[in-house]
Amino acid sequence: MSAGVGSWATIFTTHLSSDSEGYGKMSDRMAALVAGYDGYLGMESVRGDDGVGITVCYWESREAIEAWRLDPEHQEAQREGLARWYDHITLRNARVERFSEYTRPVAGAEGAAQGVE
Repeated sequence: MSAGVGSWATIFTTHLSSDSEGYGKMSDRMAALVAGYDGYLGMESVRGDDGVGITVCYWESREAIEAWRLDPEHQEAQREGLARWYDHITLRNARVERFSEYTRPVAGAEGAAQGVE
């Protein structure tokens, strides 16, 4: 994923309702659909046992985010999510202004760990 400084992020925080029928299938469909969008850089997503989930999608531009927001199939998924699957949703768009990364070296590997600022 190439989502460094200058990219954009949509941060989607949700709490699942007790009605999860069809949610997994729709989630998988949206992940496949968004992956084909121009300007899409990647996604990170987690969900806790308490039903709280955070998904961050990375984008090249605000225009790419807007195109995704207006996708008819995505809009249908949003309507279904609001009607059934989510008790609460928060959406934020943010510009990535700083990026750093660290990977722990494999035990016994030569060389020092490298961080990126």
